[in-house]
Amino acid sequence: MNISPPNFRGFTLVEMAIVLVIIGLLLGGLLMPLSAQMDQRRNSETQKALDEINQALIGFAIAKGRLPCPTTMTDPANALYGDEDTTCTSATNGYLPWKALGVAEMDAWGTVRTAPASPWKGYWRYRVDPNFAVAFTLTTATDSTLNLKVQNSAGVSLTSTTQRPLAIVFSTGKNLTADGQNATFSTTNAVYQSDTPSPTFDDTTVWLTAPTLFNRMVAAAKLP
Repeated sequence: MNISPPNFRGFTLVEMAIVLVIIGLLLGGLLMPLSAQMDQRRNSETQKALDEINQALIGFAIAKGRLPCPTTMTDPANALYGDEDTTCTSATNGYLPWKALGVAEMDAWGTVRTAPASPWKGYWRYRVDPNFAVAFTLTTATDSTLNLKVQNSAGVSLTSTTQRPLAIVFSTGKNLTADGQNATFSTTNAVYQSDTPSPTFDDTTVWLTAPTLFNRMVAAAKLP
């Protein structure tokens, strides 16, 4: 008895194309949620780091009686890289002195700099009221010329005119670019932005106010 072998038929090009399209759609459906999850994780890590930075600023003030100046040293090989500048004014535009504060060097999207010409991708931007970068008391007034403030995209002030921020820190987010008001630098009436994330704004901004700082310093018996 002759038994004929089974008749196996290969896939046609059309069938292969259909299978590849289906696989592509399935992979795309999986990759998009993974990308979103990664963005969410990095956002959470960055927000946590900013909260820690705010606490470190308070701790620095308790220990030193003042807030730190920004760092403007660009050479990673220099011993002062990542440390605060000796002095700062309202015209100082720098980065957070992470070494002086003992905090993360950059946000979750950052890239470590290796040379003086390396871009500052993901490094924390930092601005401090110069009146509080030196020894201060409960009666020290904020710099009225600098006039630090935080607003949203609609121009609504998120800070009080009588209790201006003493320090502002922000992450440039996933796009590694300062957005909105954070993209400009002014030595007078300096406005920074904090907003709901959007296609044109993904910065995360935090700030330190006098009531918060004074409360912690009084509790630590460092003021008055």
